[in-house]
Amino acid sequence: MEMIKLIVLPTALTLFVLFLYFITKIIKLRKLNLPKGNLGLPVIGETLEFFKASLEGKQIRFIQERMKKYDSRVFKTSMFGENIAVFCGTAGNKYLFSNENKNVQLWWPSSVKRLLRLSLVSEVGDEAKITRKLLMSFLNPETLRNYLPKMDWITQQHINTHWKGKEQVVVYEITQIYTFQMACCLFLSMEDPIQLSNLLSYFEEFLKGVIGFSINFPGTRFHKAMKAADAIKKEIKLIMKKRKVDLEEKKASPAQDLLSHLLVTPDTSGRFMSEAEILDNMLLLLFAGHDTSKSVISLIMKYLGNMPEVYEQVLKEQLEISQGKKEGELLQWEDVQKMKYSWNVVSEVLRLSPPVGGGYRNAMKDFSYASYNIPIDWKLHWNPQTTHMDPTLFTNLENFDASRYEGEGPIPYSYAPFGGGPRMCLGQEFARLEILVFMHNIVKRFKWDLVNPDEKFKYDPMLEPEKGLPIQLHPSH
Repeated sequence: MEMIKLIVLPTALTLFVLFLYFITKIIKLRKLNLPKGNLGLPVIGETLEFFKASLEGKQIRFIQERMKKYDSRVFKTSMFGENIAVFCGTAGNKYLFSNENKNVQLWWPSSVKRLLRLSLVSEVGDEAKITRKLLMSFLNPETLRNYLPKMDWITQQHINTHWKGKEQVVVYEITQIYTFQMACCLFLSMEDPIQLSNLLSYFEEFLKGVIGFSINFPGTRFHKAMKAADAIKKEIKLIMKKRKVDLEEKKASPAQDLLSHLLVTPDTSGRFMSEAEILDNMLLLLFAGHDTSKSVISLIMKYLGNMPEVYEQVLKEQLEISQGKKEGELLQWEDVQKMKYSWNVVSEVLRLSPPVGGGYRNAMKDFSYASYNIPIDWKLHWNPQTTHMDPTLFTNLENFDASRYEGEGPIPYSYAPFGGGPRMCLGQEFARLEILVFMHNIVKRFKWDLVNPDEKFKYDPMLEPEKGLPIQLHPSH
């Protein structure tokens, strides 16, 4: 009996202290002039409504409804167990992108941070700047231009293996193989088809648990993602162990791929990344380096399939580039710089259907925005479609118009598929090259008809076609 009392007493005291803490917090919040909005149910908040809109491919609907109901500049909600202020429009983008390490810092839900523990997404301040600079020394245009012929060769081999001779293909499944092979080849020099297939199966499990509640219980998406992450890092660790030996014995080049680069290159302070840091950053870059690209390429295939006049203009540009090359000659840097119309097409696809639904920040201190109080440690969210689908920024916004990006293009902070500021997407240039090289090769080889012209795309968590986007292939010439 005495033992039961000893157990119950601290438990009751703990609950009472927690109760007082939350009551004090609620009273404090009520005194503030918070953005208008609805925090929904405790812990769950409006997460379920957000997920429902995402699975319908309508994240922007969730946001626009609240912009109209509460305030078009900023509103409050609650998701993933966090109070969130959603910043909207060009002013919202500008504030979040230009106040990094001043009033705000990068934040992701705990599921992301627990899966990508020591990677760049979990770092802030000077630590993040140092890591980003090290990674960018490989992912910058000057370095990537040296890998362009190899990217072209990989693309041609992929099309010969997975597209040539087929009457029908499922685009999303096949482009996943392509983008994953490209990332593994340039980052790890991994080319064995069986090894690639095994690793890709782990990434499929990993992806589904990245965004959401971090409940590590058997059967949950997050638990499966944690197991997949461990398996992926185990594979990379084996490659890393062999690479260290090969580098010492001069059997591998320091410029061979991203892995070699990270093993031999110190950061600006002279420190080398630890093994755990390399593993987590490789996991991040393999994930980010293939997943958004497969979404974008699938979207491009859909838009070109639905708009033959745009397809013909892309084809014309790519044929003009090929006509100036010898038989079998691979693409060079100057060739990609001529693909201006093709990149304008990609840019318009990204405006209409951004593959990633924005990002998150954390309030480093109390501050005011749009006459409202934003408390310290509140989470902040931005979504590119609050500007992409603003009729005051883009005329005839529902229409596909690649000419929007000619001349000076969209006004600052209105176009943000890659984010902005110090946290702009690290792999933007890699993605640009990968997508353009694919477009160059695919339009020269094929025309296609969409099996389901009205097939919808959903966010889960990246934008993906509900049925995989099956297409009927025809020779281009």
